[in-house]
Amino acid sequence: MSAFARTRHLLSGAAVLVLLLGLAPESLAAEPVDIELVLAVDVSLSMSPAELEIQRQGYVAALTHDTVLQAIADGAYGKIAVTYVEWAGTTWQHVIVPWTVIASRADAERVVEQLSAHAPNSARRTSISGALEFGSDLFAESGFQGVKRVIDISGDGPNNQGAPVDITRDRLVKQGITINGLPLMTRSGFTSVYDVNYLDRYYTDCVIGGPGAFMIPVNDWTQFPEAIRRKLMLELAGPASPQWVADEAAHPPVVLAQDEPATDCQVGEKMWRDRSWMYDSR
Repeated sequence: MSAFARTRHLLSGAAVLVLLLGLAPESLAAEPVDIELVLAVDVSLSMSPAELEIQRQGYVAALTHDTVLQAIADGAYGKIAVTYVEWAGTTWQHVIVPWTVIASRADAERVVEQLSAHAPNSARRTSISGALEFGSDLFAESGFQGVKRVIDISGDGPNNQGAPVDITRDRLVKQGITINGLPLMTRSGFTSVYDVNYLDRYYTDCVIGGPGAFMIPVNDWTQFPEAIRRKLMLELAGPASPQWVADEAAHPPVVLAQDEPATDCQVGEKMWRDRSWMYDSR
């Protein structure tokens, strides 16, 4: 073999090695899990500090509940990956708990420790679309490969800032992301000037989407911990499971995503434009 041929051979081999090394980190990082779950929690100014704490503690109780841990263990991989995000306006999204695997009670308690480390903050405006965009970006950096990718989003009002929520929802659904909702219809926050009387319908028509998408309305803060537990159980079990059927029978309604929206998905933006006499709160 000539010196030129040997040199070309070595360069070709080096190029293949560089290519393999470039692909290796991504392939090694894709740890399989049953579900990649973004918990996106509204902390807009319309909620009091006490209500923000109720939300945090609701997730703490649900993530360490025996039935939830058993549902995780019963999955194909026996583990899930979660991240917890608090959100308000278009530029206000904070990751409280980065991507973490839960495969045991000890894992769940480590998540709880992070949730309990600092009190929740709040901020102006309500951008559901911004929270969904932020959540979708988190999947790209999760380091996991979930059988399902789900964004859980809770909130006490309609979108009033950022891109139209239904358009954002549709784009994420096309990426294979499921969006489930927890509309907070409690009417007990600081101000209700931006409330809509049909927030559950709004979430059904404008927010949730994807395979098996559903929402569970919360009409009183005492219902919140149980609603979170139910939502996690249904996501882990799936709509074809006996657990889903039993839960619907015991705790109606679980509202599934509908094909044809009937709600004005820009109602929040319109209310905000007409707010000239109101305080800039949500």
